[in-house]
Amino acid sequence: MTEQRRFFDEIALGEEYESPGRTVTESDIVMFAGLSGDYNVLHTDAEFMKQSIFGERIAHGLLGLAIQSGLFGRATQAYATLAFVGLRWKFKAPVKIGDTIRLRAKVIARKDLSEPGRGLVTLERTLLNQRDEVVQQGETDLIVEKRA
Repeated sequence: MTEQRRFFDEIALGEEYESPGRTVTESDIVMFAGLSGDYNVLHTDAEFMKQSIFGERIAHGLLGLAIQSGLFGRATQAYATLAFVGLRWKFKAPVKIGDTIRLRAKVIARKDLSEPGRGLVTLERTLLNQRDEVVQQGETDLIVEKRA
């Protein structure tokens, strides 16, 4: 069975999606620190962070951004994406160990590109925790293949 992908022509302005939840674990943070090389005490020193404004370790902001990208793939059928070309993003609140985050996304713009067979899709994305608090939010731009 071949993977079904949604082409630019099949994506409508105003479409909305919501992903299932995904719980952020201590292992996620440790592995992301190793992958990124970011061992900042905010993410790696439990004792130090007990005295911080957060009271405990928090996830890397970029880990949340990466997780939301994966959650997008669980929120809707895969787009025929050729490239991720733009990002405008805000980190609004910490993601802590044990938080369950989910993504809400909405298609807010579509534009034909001068290159044949391609279109630009802009998505508004909101990452929420289990208390419905917005932890990250922004817009992404994707170049999506048109159906031949």
